[in-house]
Amino acid sequence: MTHPVFTLTPGSTPLLVSFPHVGTEIPPDLQARLVPRALATEDTDWHLEPLYAFVRAMGAGTIVPRYARYVVDLNRPPENAPMYPGVNNTELCPTHFFSGEPLYREGQAPSEAEIAGRVDTYWRPYHDALNAELQRLRSVHGHAVLFDAHSIRSVLPWLFDGQLPDLNLGTVNGSSAAPALREQLSKVLQNQSHFSQVVDGRFKGGHITRHYGRPDQDIHAVQLEMCWRCYMAEEPPYAIDPARAAAVLPVLRALVQTLVSWRPA
Repeated sequence: MTHPVFTLTPGSTPLLVSFPHVGTEIPPDLQARLVPRALATEDTDWHLEPLYAFVRAMGAGTIVPRYARYVVDLNRPPENAPMYPGVNNTELCPTHFFSGEPLYREGQAPSEAEIAGRVDTYWRPYHDALNAELQRLRSVHGHAVLFDAHSIRSVLPWLFDGQLPDLNLGTVNGSSAAPALREQLSKVLQNQSHFSQVVDGRFKGGHITRHYGRPDQDIHAVQLEMCWRCYMAEEPPYAIDPARAAAVLPVLRALVQTLVSWRPA
């Protein structure tokens, strides 16, 4: 299913993989209002779609947006409530880079009316399709699993202290997925020693994981926030590093295989 703002490719298993921050397109009228630096979309979750290309061969479906998170952040709630109270947060329609500097030229930030329009144009169609596909998967298989795939620079002082672990699995403190699934995914991370890892640490899951993860309704959701250093250079031009990617791929495959194979008790 190709839509103007996303592409949905259904799979044959209960698993759907969402890539909410891989889009890089910015509408021309918005480009003129952003500072020049923003046009490089540096806060993209770079290269995740090709890195996770193997998931389709494993029977997982995918949903991939076209537009950059600078247009609207698909992993934020439509009412723009902060995900992590008490610290700096990125917004539904971001006005700052992850490093804290302004995205917009002076006086050009979006109004509340414009934000509502972007939600209707870009945010809602993605979420309507994501929800419909999860409902379809649950109807077909008896349950659905959502894997929300993300990546991020390992050091971003404006957003968090110090350096992130390499692999950050989030289940909203165990509320978005069955305990047995959380445990199996945790064991995958614990059974390797190449990458540092944490479960429900700084990144417990964004809006997608929190909103759609309903184990009591047979829909289970997890988020993986992976540091760029696991598979790519952390400085421009943000090139993928084949050797690093080859090292992390077995871990990603094991996580996805667990998500595909797992069945509720």
